[in-house]
Amino acid sequence: MSVITLTTDFGSLYPASMKGVILSIDPDATIVDISHSVPPIDIRAGAFALYSVVKHFPSGTIHIGVIDPGVGSDRKAIIVKAGNQWFVGPDNGLLIPPARLLGDIEVYEIIEDEISEHISSTFHGRDIFAPAAAHLSNGMDVLEIGRKTDDYVDMDFSGYTIEKQFIEATVVYVDDFGNIITNIPGEKILDEIEIGTVLSVSGRQMPFLNTYSGVSKWGLVALVGSHGFFEIAVNQSSASRLLHMTNGNSIRIGIIGKT
Repeated sequence: MSVITLTTDFGSLYPASMKGVILSIDPDATIVDISHSVPPIDIRAGAFALYSVVKHFPSGTIHIGVIDPGVGSDRKAIIVKAGNQWFVGPDNGLLIPPARLLGDIEVYEIIEDEISEHISSTFHGRDIFAPAAAHLSNGMDVLEIGRKTDDYVDMDFSGYTIEKQFIEATVVYVDDFGNIITNIPGEKILDEIEIGTVLSVSGRQMPFLNTYSGVSKWGLVALVGSHGFFEIAVNQSSASRLLHMTNGNSIRIGIIGKT
């Protein structure tokens, strides 16, 4: 018996059948929904959602991640082991950043014939990933359902610039509060910019602080969020709506100086 988590872009209906498959194989499994509202086919956002939570789960947890625009194609289905946790999903980079956060990774290609005789070409979450995770939860050896491989799609959150007068980054996730989360790790930004520095974005100034409440209501603020990445927020409102930013957008931030 294990904890099995689900992270998908499926919305409200389709995860139920995945849970049914899991519980049919392992009735004692504990299923935790991380999110089913990842923006459709946004692999990087799904990777970030998993990345932001995996350290808080116990040893032996199995994470199913399904943001899968290549479903039904020749992309592989994989299992990744890292830090005594497991990740199950498509081979499109989704699972790699959260797995690497836990340590060195081992990747296995799922042998689909070992999972099910009836596999839909459009719903591998139900027909491949859910049963693979449930079998692992039931104690099946990974080599009974997969073979080790060094050939897999990689992904990371790199590709940002911090210069003397500006920052360039990518929006990797907009959360339900409208906070704009970038791909810059908190420790990198803190190495370069002091708390209290004034920044600018889209012609609007904002301070770099420790908390949302450091500015007045509806004030724009930059900070390192609880997930450990540099973000832009509006106190009690939506930075995404104010700045017209969403997942995948490039963002350029000016560095003005200390107040």
